[in-house]
Amino acid sequence: MTVSVLVPSSLTREAEDKREATRKLGYVARAATIFRADRLIVFPDREGETGRYDGGFVSTVLRYAATPPYLRNEVWGMRDELEYAGILPPLRAASQTGSESNGSGSSRQGIVTEVGPEGRVRVNCGLQHPISLNVPPKMAVEEGERVTVRISSRRPVRAKLVDEPLPGLSVEQTDLRAALGREDAGVRIASSRYGEELTVGRLETLAGRVERDGMTVAFGSPERGLPDILDIEASAVEPSSDRDGEAGTDDGVEPTADPGFDLWLNTVPNQGSEVVRTEEALFATLATLSLRA
Repeated sequence: MTVSVLVPSSLTREAEDKREATRKLGYVARAATIFRADRLIVFPDREGETGRYDGGFVSTVLRYAATPPYLRNEVWGMRDELEYAGILPPLRAASQTGSESNGSGSSRQGIVTEVGPEGRVRVNCGLQHPISLNVPPKMAVEEGERVTVRISSRRPVRAKLVDEPLPGLSVEQTDLRAALGREDAGVRIASSRYGEELTVGRLETLAGRVERDGMTVAFGSPERGLPDILDIEASAVEPSSDRDGEAGTDDGVEPTADPGFDLWLNTVPNQGSEVVRTEEALFATLATLSLRA
C-alpha cells in the first residue's frame, strides 16, 4: 500500500516571512511522517505563488526536513532557503530508526563518501564513523550518492549496502495529473470543504479500499483551495459515481472537469473556523483516512 500526499507550490503564500514559511513546512513534513506517507509531492500552482517562497523554496525545505539529521550538513551545506531550518520539528521517522531504539535490523539512509577499489565504498550512515561496505553486484554508486544501508548489529557493526529505494519520506516535484496517473496512486482523493462530508459510515467503506489499494490525497493552499487552483467553480462539484466503474456506489463527488480524482472529500465537516490551514487539514484528513476497516 502506497500513500502519497500532494501539496501545491503556493503552500506558503500567506507567510509573513521566511521563518513562518519554514515553520509551516515543518508541520507539513511532520504530518506526512506521522501517518506514514511514502511520498510528499509538490505540484505547481504558479498563479498562487507570491514570488518569495515559490515551489523551489517549498521543495528544498521539505527535502531538507525529510533528510536524516546525520546527513543534513553533508547533503545540503549552507543554502539561503534553509536560513531558518533550525526551527523545523524533528521527524524521528520510524523507517529511519527501525523497530528498536538501537536500530537493530533497520534500514537507514547513507551517503557515499569515498569509492574505493575492489567494489568497496565508504558510507556515512549516522554511525560513529563512516563504514566500509561491499557494493552489491550490478549496483553502481558514485561519491556523494545517497544509498540504503541495512544494519543488523551496532556492536560490533554489521551492515550491508542494499539495492533498495531510500527509506523514509520521499519528496518530489511533479505535475498534479502525472501524480494522480501513477499505477500505485490508489484511491485519488481531493481534500476540499466543497467535497462530500466524511461520516462514520462513509469511512467504513472507504477504509477498506484505502487499505487494499493505498491512496493519493491532494490539498489546496491558503485562500486557494483545489477548485481555485484547478479553475473549477465550486458549484461544479456535484455528487457522482466514482471513476472505477462502480456506478451508483456514491463514492464521493466529482467536478465536471478535473485531473483525475476519484472523489472530493470534506474531512472537517461543520468546521468551527472560517479557515482550516493546509497543515491542519493534513492532520485531520490523514488521521481519519489512516483508520482501518
